[in-house]
Amino acid sequence: MNLSSEVNFIPVNIAILSISDTRDLSNDKSGDIIQDRALESGHSLHERLVIKDDFNDITQQLQLWVNDNTVDVVITTGGTGLTGRDVTVEAHQSIYEKEIPGFAIIFAQLSYTKIKASAVQSRACAGVAKGTYLFALPGSPSACIDAWDGILKTQLDVRNKPCNFVEIMPRLDEHRRK
Repeated sequence: MNLSSEVNFIPVNIAILSISDTRDLSNDKSGDIIQDRALESGHSLHERLVIKDDFNDITQQLQLWVNDNTVDVVITTGGTGLTGRDVTVEAHQSIYEKEIPGFAIIFAQLSYTKIKASAVQSRACAGVAKGTYLFALPGSPSACIDAWDGILKTQLDVRNKPCNFVEIMPRLDEHRRK
């Protein structure tokens, strides 16, 4: 990580949503990983929930957080696979104003170094809606570690140079202010 000592860290307010038909907060290892890493990095936790793999429920929760001006980042884990119940990506995409395709590309590259060609099955994605970043991660703890350590830790740190997600946050919704 290329950190600038001339800029002070700016914590972001993160909401975490685990999507699973079998997990709850007591056994949500992936949600624990994201929460622990976010807090260790100096960020704030807005809220953390676990909900079932249901398009309407996921979309409704994402919309609530996107409409909450105190939430800067939403990270979901789970439901990004290829089975019929996996609808997280579709829920995310229904909310996005802009997609961040580079996130999926970098995540696939990180995954490939560990799981080789099986990385093609990941549908991790990211986008922006109403000035809020949304990231959809797979449900595996290893994938959450890879996404946080390999992408989110640096991109959610304003000191990371040459660029990062935090420094452009004030301009994400500038089209809405015209």
